Amino acid sequence: MNYRFQNLLGAPYRGGNTVITSNTTLISPISNRISLTNLLKSHSQTLPFQSSSNISRIAISPCGTFLLTVDNNNRAHFVNLPRRIVLHRITFNKGSVKFVKFSPDGRFIAVGLGKLVQIWRSPGFEKRFSAFELVRTFAGCNGDVTCVDWCPESRYLLVGSKDLTVRLFSMRKGEKTGGKTEKKDRAFMFLGHRDVIVGAFFGVDKSTKKVNHVYSLSRDGAVFGWSFSKNEEPGTPEQESEENRNVKKRKTLEEDGSAGLLDDVKWELVKKDFFMQAPAKLTACDYHKGLELLVVGFSSGVFGLYQMPDFVCIHLLSISREKITTATFNELGNWLTFGCAKLGQLLVWEWKSESYILKQQGHYFDVNTIAYSPDSQLLATGADDNKIKVWTVSSGFCFVTFSEHTNAVTALHFMANNHCLLSASLDGTVRAWDLFRYRNFRTFTTPSSRQFVSLASDQSGEVICAGTLDSFEIFVWSMKTGRLLDVLSGHEGPVHGLMFSPTTAILASSSWDRTVRLWDVFDGKGSVETFSHTHDVLTVVYRPDGKQLASSTLDGQIHFWDPIDGVLMYTIEGRRDIAGGRLMTDRRTAANSSSGKCFTTLSYSADGNYILAGGSSKYICMYDVADQVLLRRFQITLNLSLDGVLDVLNSKNMTDAGPMNLIDDDDSDVEDGVDKQTRLKSSYDLPGAVTNRGRPIVRTKCLRIAPTGRSWSAATTEGVLVYSMDENFIFDPTDLDIDVTPEAVEAALGEDQPSRALILSLRLNEDALIKRCIVAVPPVDIRPVVASVPFKYLNRLIQAFAELLENCPHLEFILRWCQELSKSHGHSIQENSRNLLPALKSLQKAITRLHQDLADTCSSNEYLLRYLCSTSSKA
Repeated sequence: MNYRFQNLLGAPYRGGNTVITSNTTLISPISNRISLTNLLKSHSQTLPFQSSSNISRIAISPCGTFLLTVDNNNRAHFVNLPRRIVLHRITFNKGSVKFVKFSPDGRFIAVGLGKLVQIWRSPGFEKRFSAFELVRTFAGCNGDVTCVDWCPESRYLLVGSKDLTVRLFSMRKGEKTGGKTEKKDRAFMFLGHRDVIVGAFFGVDKSTKKVNHVYSLSRDGAVFGWSFSKNEEPGTPEQESEENRNVKKRKTLEEDGSAGLLDDVKWELVKKDFFMQAPAKLTACDYHKGLELLVVGFSSGVFGLYQMPDFVCIHLLSISREKITTATFNELGNWLTFGCAKLGQLLVWEWKSESYILKQQGHYFDVNTIAYSPDSQLLATGADDNKIKVWTVSSGFCFVTFSEHTNAVTALHFMANNHCLLSASLDGTVRAWDLFRYRNFRTFTTPSSRQFVSLASDQSGEVICAGTLDSFEIFVWSMKTGRLLDVLSGHEGPVHGLMFSPTTAILASSSWDRTVRLWDVFDGKGSVETFSHTHDVLTVVYRPDGKQLASSTLDGQIHFWDPIDGVLMYTIEGRRDIAGGRLMTDRRTAANSSSGKCFTTLSYSADGNYILAGGSSKYICMYDVADQVLLRRFQITLNLSLDGVLDVLNSKNMTDAGPMNLIDDDDSDVEDGVDKQTRLKSSYDLPGAVTNRGRPIVRTKCLRIAPTGRSWSAATTEGVLVYSMDENFIFDPTDLDIDVTPEAVEAALGEDQPSRALILSLRLNEDALIKRCIVAVPPVDIRPVVASVPFKYLNRLIQAFAELLENCPHLEFILRWCQELSKSHGHSIQENSRNLLPALKSLQKAITRLHQDLADTCSSNEYLLRYLCSTSSKA
């Protein structure tokens, strides 16, 4: 029940700008969420809060504490990054936000809002009724603002816009000084560009650290360099006096940059350079003032690194097939970050060593299927882009991608040995992948081409079965030889669900012909049992002990069968539970449109006590199997950029031509953002399914609970959502009494009563106290302490061992606990293995991971270990 959102996989980057804070943490938007990637530890995590729509711009404060995010609806979140909570919210109403940036001193935030630039005072930590205070508004641009840059003293701004100009604004003008208000002069304009301005940056002199030049870049690949004019022609006395005043101003500027006279000197164009990448357009750029380096990205996927002001090309490389949508430096200037929104690519490149620090790419289309490895450390995803990706769940990183399939991947299955992955695809092949050598070592095919949509393997791994979409048959192959052994016929519709019993060799299959069939594959008896339904059956799953079978139908019901006696045990009516969310094209309200809602994917928990169900809805439902009651509903997203999230639509958005959000705007400039991908109706959609050709529809395609039971994942329109338990924040005592207190545990430890202290901490069920009591037991007392623990506390004790093995350095000490636990309670554990299975799986996962780490360490230091052993024996 205590699952919380942990991470979002499958889509490392989908648009917007990126920033790097503290030189090690990469912050990037993922749809309506924010992802943090530690580049040193190779660990990725998604922040728990959501925006109302896709995030378009982000900005980080100079101190790295505050993050400002702005979505497509101009709604901004002011976030405390260390605490990872939203402090303030604000909506900008004057236009579309194209750029946000903190001032170098952190006091102000510049917001490019349509044709205006608004200066807001940064809220900080103080508590105020109105956190955001509008300080200044700069107008004058004849086109939307595209870029903003602050001078180091936070007194001037460079603003580029679509009107082909760059303007210099002063923060000092219009402010009260000495009781008087200074005259509000017009902004200085840098003219000459022939295309939209992409970037404008202040240049700083290395010796004086003062601004002495400006760079402006346009979309046609032109770079203009601007500087102060230093020579004036003699003229009339009035002109000479004006010249003297200008000279004094320039001297004041050069001597004291804080005086701020950049708008009172005369600027002139001193240099023009061109990147010569036509017909490609310049789409992203950044300038590092300390190193005087300029990085640019183009619509062709090429990026360039140039040393300024000499315009010397250091690197010019192609990193993608699509346009680069973001290019930024880190604070030191040694790392370059590139993002390609259309392909979901996110790269961090060290330009000095010419090596990748980070290289991640998400799925181009929706994820169809996911599968956990038996030890719960790996998660495989298959999508409509014909690719299979394998992710490390703990780090959130993809470490291998298989792209041999030529059509959508529809099913995945991990073999019991944890090192082999099976995949089925619409291209007519079932492939086996070696996760040691990262290669396709076996391909299973049929005499005539078929489209596979389901996949299963028996517990021994000897037999592979796959269900088809077009011929309604089930094909059976030998894993060792790759030969086709049998073809199971009998279904009269697509076979969308396949699963072997965990305890026997019986295969269960579900089909759109309204039946679930059981097959004896090894004896060759064909179908041995048929369970009839009143509607099309969408999927079927076995309970982990093999004594129950669950199937979902098109009318939104979940049926539970006894596979041994062949009787219907009970039914859950889930149509009302999954109902919610109205499509733009719906003619009825969300409350009256539940007839089209159904569960397309099911997954039992590790102990079989509850079941997760998801489908064509924004909700994922968790049911108690024994009582057939709804325990909890998880809403997978709040993103209004997707269809089916709102329950009530706004009638103002309806026009004579249809919903306003679905009307194509032929005059829109595709260079401003990512082209919207129209989702077409695929051949394996549900019968009668309605698709939206304008916006993606929120739904869940696949659900899987990890074998440890501590986490589960869902393949949704947003990506792969990972939910996990974290009991450090949960107070859930088992046998709470007036005498069971933290003070009592401390007293027992002080009186040298480790057994009593451990039992009290288990009754209190506080994670920190349990671990402290375990570590406080002397090694010689482990056996009697373990023997004194009642059986009802073993589940919690095993979970504590698994968590300690992940972080505790006392490896041998904890393994000895596990050994004594097996000796003292082995018989009880065996009899109640079903209830203890999630905890035992977590312990197995931790031990397996430690074994792999130690094996790698020992193999890389083999000769050193031999030397140490030989020297110790001689001594």
